[in-house]
Amino acid sequence: MRGIDKNMSEFIDPNIVKKIESLRKELHKHNYRYYAMDDPEISDSEYDRMMQELIELETEYPELLSPDSPSLRVGASPLKKFETVRHSVKMLSLDNAFSNSDVLDFDRRVRKELGTDEQILYTAEPKMDGVAVELVYEDGTLVIASTRGDGETGEEITANVKTIRTVPILLQPRKEKSVIPVSLEVRGEVVISREGFRRLNEDMLSRGLPLFANPRNAAAGSLRQLDSKMTARRPLEIFFYGTGEADGINIESHWDRLCALKELGFRINPHIRPKIKIDDVLEYYRELEKKRYELPYDIDGMVIKTDSIRLQLRLGSTARSPRWAIACKFKAIQETTRILDISVQVGRTGTLTPVAHLETVNIGGVNVNRATLHNEDEVKRKDVRIGDTVIVQRAGDVIPEIVKVINTARNGNEKVFNMPENCPSCGSRVVRDEKEASVRCSNEFCSAKIKAQIEHFASKRAFDIEGLGDKLTGQLVDKGLLYSYADIFYLDKTEIESLGRMGAKSAENLAEAIEKSKNIPFARFLYALGIRHVGEHIAEILSLKYSSLESLFGATYDELKEIKGIGPVAAKSLIDFLNREENLKKIDRILRSGVKLLFKEEIKKVTLGGKVFVLTGVLETMTRNEAVNKIKMLGGKVSESVSKKTDYVAAGKSPGSKMEKARALGVEIIDEDTLKAMLGS
Repeated sequence: MRGIDKNMSEFIDPNIVKKIESLRKELHKHNYRYYAMDDPEISDSEYDRMMQELIELETEYPELLSPDSPSLRVGASPLKKFETVRHSVKMLSLDNAFSNSDVLDFDRRVRKELGTDEQILYTAEPKMDGVAVELVYEDGTLVIASTRGDGETGEEITANVKTIRTVPILLQPRKEKSVIPVSLEVRGEVVISREGFRRLNEDMLSRGLPLFANPRNAAAGSLRQLDSKMTARRPLEIFFYGTGEADGINIESHWDRLCALKELGFRINPHIRPKIKIDDVLEYYRELEKKRYELPYDIDGMVIKTDSIRLQLRLGSTARSPRWAIACKFKAIQETTRILDISVQVGRTGTLTPVAHLETVNIGGVNVNRATLHNEDEVKRKDVRIGDTVIVQRAGDVIPEIVKVINTARNGNEKVFNMPENCPSCGSRVVRDEKEASVRCSNEFCSAKIKAQIEHFASKRAFDIEGLGDKLTGQLVDKGLLYSYADIFYLDKTEIESLGRMGAKSAENLAEAIEKSKNIPFARFLYALGIRHVGEHIAEILSLKYSSLESLFGATYDELKEIKGIGPVAAKSLIDFLNREENLKKIDRILRSGVKLLFKEEIKKVTLGGKVFVLTGVLETMTRNEAVNKIKMLGGKVSESVSKKTDYVAAGKSPGSKMEKARALGVEIIDEDTLKAMLGS
């Protein structure tokens, strides 16, 4: 650690110098334990307190600021331009494979080049859909970071990369005898998770700014901010996948090198499958393709690397690609189609959203005939017209969206789309906030708005009322049986039976599902209310801050906006919601029906309270997200990696290396049926 310059600190109180050095050392240690070891020793609030104390001291004594200070994670002074950096070892691109035969051909070429008929061992890695970067460390301190660029030179983005929490600014070896390399170049992929991307676009929308097209574009744009304080506000993450020059890491296996990097504090992908034969590579490719949408981030394929470093050097590279590695791409998640029409949907907050109706196209095995256009500004920015030929993108369970218009395909018959001045559902005038891009229906009793609110309230991440989907909700509202989501708990079985195609059994099942939903964690209850700008993340923050509904109701705007992660927009929206008498009446009606809110302390008392789960393999009776949500709802925790603190490893079909690690550590392994029984109880 470089520490503080003694000449600069000569006339400063030694206790201040000692305090700053101590805070830096502790923060580096806790950052390592959190991201590299998945074993934090302090709470997030305690970490934030220490960071704030360090920032205040460095602000008061700027001459003591050090380039390895963890405070740089909040950003530095803006740059005028990016400098150019030359890579000492080229950052080559990979050749692509699109089928099993392409992969087998790659294996044959490798063995032919090496002059052997013996099986080659490969390491298979998820191909992250992000931005490649190189980080250079000297004596364990990050000194420079750069983009891939053209492979030979890139742009220096050191200040921006230092804001990423998963980047070690100072190397912290796990073992006391571990040697820190004198000089080390590591390569990684900067990404934004799907949840982080959703929250980022929600924030952009609330501030009336253009939305990002996808997580990769958002990550690239964030890294190219001249003001690193802006980058610090973006939810960037990084996974490391290799090295350039590595003075001091003399290991002859690619996988073992990655493990050595992990020991130094670098985060590697937990889904890497090491040292496997080509048949196992193909099998893992099929497994990875199936669970790609269960991962929290986007991947667009699998990278296959010859594991032996010695063999990599023998195989060498072409002018643009290494001969020892190949990227096996998944089926396309973008396709070209045509817009037949554009309609407008009314959401739960009354927001009018333009939706493109498309010529049906198959994207990644799913037939797509609709795509969101987000808002009026987005339509104008992309100049989307009825009749246009467009590129459509789909990722997981996210609604498909228009990526771009192919202007060269226009023939002059395309029609410009304009947002309506009246709500297409109830005919009321629409209004637009000058600070936002959204247009909303002004009628509080618009039936389309009420239907969307009820659908959201009953959705899986809210009250999770099985059977209450959009069609049934529409019938109940149209028949006058539901006027708001608060009425759900007062539905009568005979009323439900009176609806078309609803027999006694179906009505009974719905009634049971409604009754079953009445015990709900406070965070999910807040999310279910559909308060503008209060999504799952903010609802979770509020549930941790307030231990009762009364304490939240008593909160002031000034108090709310100071909570980390809330901010003024969400705080004002929440206060506005709670100040409306009709909303308070709905909440009171819900609670009088027997709904019980489970607060943090109550949740800890349930069956899974504090238990740590790791999921591996493909689950067949539920999605990974469903399992994670239910574990958390019952007070459990979910980790990506197996450690001594893991209580259960839940193994689905085709489990990975986590099984072996669980056995080695003596962690209990359960099958999917056992997991279901635990979640059901």
